[in-house]
This record gives sequence, structure tokens and C-alpha cells, in this order.
Amino acid sequence: MGYKELTPIQEAAYPIILSGQDLCALAETGSGKTSACAIPLIQKVEIKENSIQGLVIVPTRELCIQYVDEIHKIAEKTGVVPFAAYGGFDKSIQTAKLKHGVHILVATPGRLMDLMYDGAVDLSNVKCAILDEADQLLQVGFFEDIEFIMSCIIHEHQTLLFSATMSDKIKKLAHDCLCDPKHITLISKRALPKSIEHYFFYTTNHMKYKELSQYLKREKIIQMIIFCNARHLVNKLFSSIQKDFKNAEYIHAGLEQGKRSSIFRQFKQKKIRYLIATDVAGRGLDFSHVSHVVNWDFPRGEQYTHRTGRTGRMGRKGKSFTFVIKDDIPAVRELIKTINVVPIWIGKNPFKGKN
Repeated sequence: MGYKELTPIQEAAYPIILSGQDLCALAETGSGKTSACAIPLIQKVEIKENSIQGLVIVPTRELCIQYVDEIHKIAEKTGVVPFAAYGGFDKSIQTAKLKHGVHILVATPGRLMDLMYDGAVDLSNVKCAILDEADQLLQVGFFEDIEFIMSCIIHEHQTLLFSATMSDKIKKLAHDCLCDPKHITLISKRALPKSIEHYFFYTTNHMKYKELSQYLKREKIIQMIIFCNARHLVNKLFSSIQKDFKNAEYIHAGLEQGKRSSIFRQFKQKKIRYLIATDVAGRGLDFSHVSHVVNWDFPRGEQYTHRTGRTGRMGRKGKSFTFVIKDDIPAVRELIKTINVVPIWIGKNPFKGKN
């Protein structure tokens, strides 16, 4: 696979995972977290034992597909059978596959619970459970599902939590799922890769598309993700961009799963240059060719870290470009203070001359 050296998170996590201890690991996005847990997880599997021994829970369908693809590559010559279970796909096919035999199950919480209620999933032989993008999984809306799933694994097992960001509140909730865990923190005060340059542009809603169009024309773009805060904004921006630029597509949770999966694959294969998206594409997904990320709408909360982390993967250079309107100023000030981002202002700096 071309892996020659351990990344810092891999070097720190491998001994702990192989020792069987619980782990709460925080590392910047694009640092190799998936392989950090997937490689030792595969080592733990007993091939002759035809049962689910590894359980990986992720928040989105796309991340589910990506995660199982990575395990497939690593486990290619081992005999380990990984499988992805997520909503929007025929449940009877997933049930048949599970009956045939799966060693490592990667699943979204909703579909996993459906399969559990149907009696299609047996967790009695799980040795290791992994919560990836743990901060999102342990928030309101997901937490009750995760709590139920983990309560069904009643025997002694190992639990691993991986994330790029985790608030103090979420850390307390995490301890409900962990037993005397080891902690790895490789993000200090910032979860943002140093390889990303952060550009900000102060403008008005009326001028945004003109400025975006000019930016796309002057930049050397390999691939770009443009993030919006809502589906209808994605649709509206896509209708404008596709008139002026080739190889553009859009993705959000309102699309059918088949369409989402197709766009996801095409983007990874570099058949799509500009992807307009909601935050469904802002978590954990590894698009190695993304050179630019644009925040068309200013991101809410910790989403700035996750969105911009789609570029600058594994030490590569990347650029983020964020539009700022007057109403965003307090959020920008908070962002600069909390995650130590160094903004490069294009044109007017709204903070110049202000305390």
C-alpha cells in the first residue's frame, strides 16, 4: 500500500491497541487514524472463528464505505472478511452477508440497531469495538443509540475512541464507554494540519458568487470541495457553478444512497473536480487529491476543523478559502481564538485597527 513509516498516531496507538487496553485518541484530521486502528484490529481476528470479532461504528454512510474499503486493502491476503452495513441499502442483502460470515463489521448506528433488532447481528464474540469520529457519535441524537449498542456487548472487550476534536463535555460522556483508558492527544491546541493555508475573504452575500468564480479561475485546482450549511444552498450554488465550470457535482443527505455512493466513488477517482456539499462530506472522508476547500457558508462550531481537513492530508499542501460576511464576525473571532488558526485576509481585513 506504500506505507513506509508510521505516522505519530499509529506509533502511539499500536502498542496500546495490541495490549488490549481501552483507548481515547485525539489526532489531527488526515493523520492516519483509520489505519492506526484497522491494522491492529485485523491482527486480532481469528480467521477460523466465523463471527463478528471487530465492530467499527461511524456516523455517516460515506465514512462507512471508506472505512471498509481501507480494511479490505489491508486485509487482502489475510482471509479476514470485513463488511459495511448502512442505511439506504437493501437490508435483506446485508442480512444474507452477515449470515454467510463476517469478521469485522463497519456500521452506522441506525442500521446496526435495525439489524440487531432483527436478530441478524450477534455481538457476543466482539473483541474490539471502535467508535470513529467519536465526538459526533457521542452527541445528542447519536449518544442514546451508541449507549444501547455498547450495553449489548456484555462480555469483556476492548473499546477504542478516535477523533480529531472532542470537547470536555464529550470527554465525560466517553468515559461511560471506556474502562480505565489510555489517552493519546496529538493535537495540542489545534487539530488543524500545519500544511493548510487558511485564506479568508470579507464580502457580502450579493458579491460571493462573483468572487468565488474569480477565485476558481485564478487558482491551480486539482480537486475542490465547496461546503454549504444546508441542502437548498448546495442545490442553488450547484445550478450556478455547473453553467460556468466543467466537472462539477453535488452531494447531501437528500440524495438517494445509490447516487451518493456513485458521486463519492467518482470524486475519489478524480472524475469530478468541483464537489458542492453539506457537512455529509465534512467528516473523516479521505480524498487524497483535494487541493482546495471553500467555505461558501461560515461553518458552525467545530466543523471548520473537519471541513478544512479534507485537504492537506498526510502532510500534503492544501488551501482553505472561507467567505465571511458581517454576521459571521463574532464566529470568526471565536475561531481564531479557540483553534489558533492564522488567517490570511484577501482584500479587506475586518479586524484591522480593532482590539
